[in-house]
Amino acid sequence: MKLYFSNCILFLFGICVFSLFISSCSSKSTFRIIEKPITWNQEREELSVKYLKDHHDLEQRTATIDPKMVVVHWTAIENIEVTFDVFDPATLTGRDDLTGASNLNVSSQFLIDRDGTIFRLLPDTTFARHTIGLNYLAIGVENIGSDDMPLTKEQLKANEELIRYLERKYAIDYVIGHHEYQNFQTTDLWKEADPDYRTVKTDPGDTFMKKLRKNLSDLNLKPVPTL
Repeated sequence: MKLYFSNCILFLFGICVFSLFISSCSSKSTFRIIEKPITWNQEREELSVKYLKDHHDLEQRTATIDPKMVVVHWTAIENIEVTFDVFDPATLTGRDDLTGASNLNVSSQFLIDRDGTIFRLLPDTTFARHTIGLNYLAIGVENIGSDDMPLTKEQLKANEELIRYLERKYAIDYVIGHHEYQNFQTTDLWKEADPDYRTVKTDPGDTFMKKLRKNLSDLNLKPVPTL
């Protein structure tokens, strides 16, 4: 009888250990990036290299960046497919506030859906036009959302996991909201040749960024400069 109970206990213990192992493996495997590349052709490459020269005063043969920052955005568009269709063309249309500065289309390296699904639109170190003055060193993370459609808890978790992934790969010093970009105008990081080229942004808002920074506090990122 004692042997029977001992075997039962060992069996149950084995089940518990196996369950914990499976649970641990599952939690570790939840983070993934789905490749959904936007068009990168000769036209986009040339426009990007020209943008780097005209706006960031950088002479480069290729449109690449050395990431030091992650900029979090929201799309003001309600779904992934429409957002993808907006970012996909090489040239920008219907945005008079931006086409005066360049015909290069806006985009970002990453796009996060409402359920937290992460899509990679461009390689991490490929140039994207998403933040005035800082594109040359910033990885852009767009989130499906707007003032009327606040970002979700799933997006908060996805942003945190993505930023941790990027921080392990690159020397990321700053994580900022798009609405905070003008705070860098007085720093050495700011590179915008046109003193009149500015846009007012509200995304993704202080509330979301406060939560995100709290979750990333162990990374000891640098604080956003004050104007």
